[in-house]
Amino acid sequence: MSGEPVSNKALAPSAPPLLVVISGPSGVGKDSVVRRMAELGYPFHFVVTATSRPRRENEVDGRDYHFVTTAEFEEMIRKDELLEYAVVYGQYKGIPKAHVREALASGKDVILRLDVQGAATVRRLIPDAITIFLTAASEEELFRRLRMRKTEDPEQLRRRMETAREEMKHLPEFDYVVVNSDCHLDDAVRAIAAIITAEKCRTRPRRAHL
Repeated sequence: MSGEPVSNKALAPSAPPLLVVISGPSGVGKDSVVRRMAELGYPFHFVVTATSRPRRENEVDGRDYHFVTTAEFEEMIRKDELLEYAVVYGQYKGIPKAHVREALASGKDVILRLDVQGAATVRRLIPDAITIFLTAASEEELFRRLRMRKTEDPEQLRRRMETAREEMKHLPEFDYVVVNSDCHLDDAVRAIAAIITAEKCRTRPRRAHL
């Protein structure tokens, strides 16, 4: 044996916190995936989106979204307090910058739930963000989910379906794709967890800066 002292220094550097974007069309189950990850105890910090749309019956302010008035949202825009924002079906949605900075500073992996337009903005501003496109198993399955929600009138539903078809065209722009099939939510969650695990094993880790 060598006479040199043995060091207890780690042989591999610890991975920095990751910024993970989960995106995809309406109806693919972005909310369900994030909630299930939390229920199963995955150690991540979820940054809650701010929106000016009315709260639905089963939603909780601060958990599902930060619900604000249109005037309050426009004030955040004026003060440049948002990482990204968009008008989605006539209502504002956006991510407060301060919440993302605080989340990254916590040392935990950070998850953002965004529409396809918002994911493109984050990819441009934070190139080392990991982008995951969530999709249903088929267009038929996706549209059935949208109809079952019964949260839109027929015209709004038609617009959502048209938008979903357009958003599916952006799938190749993402790093990963995960299929969230009916009755297989945990499979989708495990796939996302596997992506995060693999990213933490990179020899050249991604470093998200904001």
